[in-house]
Amino acid sequence: MSIEQTGRPGSALRGALVGLALGVLSVAVWAAPTDREQLARLVKAAPAEQQAARDAGRKAAFFCANCHGEGGLSKYGEVPNLAGQNPVYVLNQMEAFLTGKRKDAFMQGLMKVLSAQEKANIALFYAAQPVPPAVPEAGPRAAEGREHFVHNCVRCHGAEARGGENFPRLAGQQAEYLRRNLTRYLKNAPERSYPPMTAAVTVLGEKNIEAVVDYLSSLK
Repeated sequence: MSIEQTGRPGSALRGALVGLALGVLSVAVWAAPTDREQLARLVKAAPAEQQAARDAGRKAAFFCANCHGEGGLSKYGEVPNLAGQNPVYVLNQMEAFLTGKRKDAFMQGLMKVLSAQEKANIALFYAAQPVPPAVPEAGPRAAEGREHFVHNCVRCHGAEARGGENFPRLAGQQAEYLRRNLTRYLKNAPERSYPPMTAAVTVLGEKNIEAVVDYLSSLK
């Protein structure tokens, strides 16, 4: 009986429609995991899989190494170290560049070409790298800087300045990078606009920024 006679599709057509529907459903169900989902899975994975992901992350970060260094230790004072950062924090910053929340045309363009898996691998790779102090000896105001850090920064960045998922590790960070960005927060510059940090650095005061930089850049 034809479709015209019954007003309903024949069995062959019904089968094709069902197959199409199942195909669409399959795509929806098996959609590729997001970068966050990839990272969450890797954090709980067996050691061998984690090592494989870190090895893949090192390869995927070959272009990042031009500025951030092969092991996440920056080649330039104004570029941050990524070594030792919490992997979730690293991933969050990638997304911030991708969405334009953080402003840097070069980084925004780079994030667009990385897959979710590559971003998760890179975050895991950098998190596992050792972090020596950025300077060989503490600056003259390091002891004073420690006091300012304890009073103004510990609540978010931790007692040892190692950060976490939502806040960056500052221990051993590049001195020039710290200096520039603390000043940007103080002045509420578009590159670094975050009211809680502006409030904290305002309390710290511009004259004490150098003391905090001396302290943080010399931490192990």
